[in-house]
Amino acid sequence: MNLLYQVFADPFVQMVGAPDLLLQTVWEGLVAGVLYALTALGFVLIYKASGVFNFAQGIMVVFAALTLVGFTEHGVPAPVALLLALAVMGALALCIERVVLRPLVNQPDIVLFMATFGLTWFLIGFGELIFGGEPKTMPAADLYLPSGAFEIAVPGGILSLQKLDIAATVIASVMVGVLAVFFQRTRIGRALRAVADSHKAALSVGISLNQIWVIVWFAAGVVALVAGIMWGARSNVSFALQIVALKALPVLILGGFTSIPGVIVAGLTIGIVEKLGEFYWGPLLGGGIESWLAYVLVLLFLLVFPQGLFGDKLIERI
Repeated sequence: MNLLYQVFADPFVQMVGAPDLLLQTVWEGLVAGVLYALTALGFVLIYKASGVFNFAQGIMVVFAALTLVGFTEHGVPAPVALLLALAVMGALALCIERVVLRPLVNQPDIVLFMATFGLTWFLIGFGELIFGGEPKTMPAADLYLPSGAFEIAVPGGILSLQKLDIAATVIASVMVGVLAVFFQRTRIGRALRAVADSHKAALSVGISLNQIWVIVWFAAGVVALVAGIMWGARSNVSFALQIVALKALPVLILGGFTSIPGVIVAGLTIGIVEKLGEFYWGPLLGGGIESWLAYVLVLLFLLVFPQGLFGDKLIERI
């Protein structure tokens, strides 16, 4: 009985008794959730344009961050380094379209998925060859994102808001909003949805499949670069960062692979639940539950909503 009380009631007592710690935990979960949503957005972009899950998005986040760090380590000014990193991601998008995607037009989805899987390991090996395997710091992080913190008085104590977290939240929210409008309101956005529905139908009405894929992979590269800067500013930049990027998988499953609003809601939900679970229930369950709690949450959710929160419902005729 005492164990049940500790697991189910004691954390809620702590929340009520220390509202400042609760608010701090929720804020940190909110920031993590926004970054999860931004990372997952790269997956959504590719899926909307090709109907295929891009397994390489995680390593693209790492590759973009390492590219930026590499330029700054060689003395390139921060604004120039940022533009050069964008150019590298654009060149990468062009190469992926020409070398990987163009020969696989109209192939089964599993073939395209395996191509992105192979692309992941190629970028890992290529990145280690160029940048090495050691973790790196973001030397120009303060030039891209502000440092310091704001302190706000709340019931029970002080709420500390890091300026870096505030800036990351604002930038990620703006990017998500702009891309949502881009998909829904622009001609290219409508073309992207047409390509995702059917490659052959899109080609038959004059939509350039090659051009669309270059655009969407470049957009995914820009998202990867921004996400890489934000994650790199919060921790070291290394190939282990792709594990954090793949934390977007529960976000995609929960929110739906084609829904930008779903990604936002799912990212915030998972970020907040993870932080609350780790802070309040982690000590009772041995710690480290932040690494698996999101996957358990998604598994339970899918038992009720197999298509995710905002995913397209599949209707099959029998």
